Amino acid sequence: MKRIKKIGVISAGKVLGILYAIMGLLIGILYSTLAIIFSAFSESVYPGIFGFIFGIGAIITMPIIYGVMGFIGGLITALLYNLIARWIGGIEVETE
Repeated sequence: MKRIKKIGVISAGKVLGILYAIMGLLIGILYSTLAIIFSAFSESVYPGIFGFIFGIGAIITMPIIYGVMGFIGGLITALLYNLIARWIGGIEVETE
């Protein structure tokens, strides 16, 4: 069996940043849809504008926020893994 002894910190950050940005986009689309649906049933003077502004805001900001947090989380996780892998030898992986 081979062991993963070290993970590239920047590469882990980039991969997790992109994965989290995609997840943020999906969540932003969900929030946008819910905002439009709920604003349609609102008794506000401008019901459609609220849903539109909140919906567009969610689609733009959620992927950015999730992407940045995923990148930072990936950096921290890879750094911690590299420190711990020095002590215990890393994760065993079986390859063909």
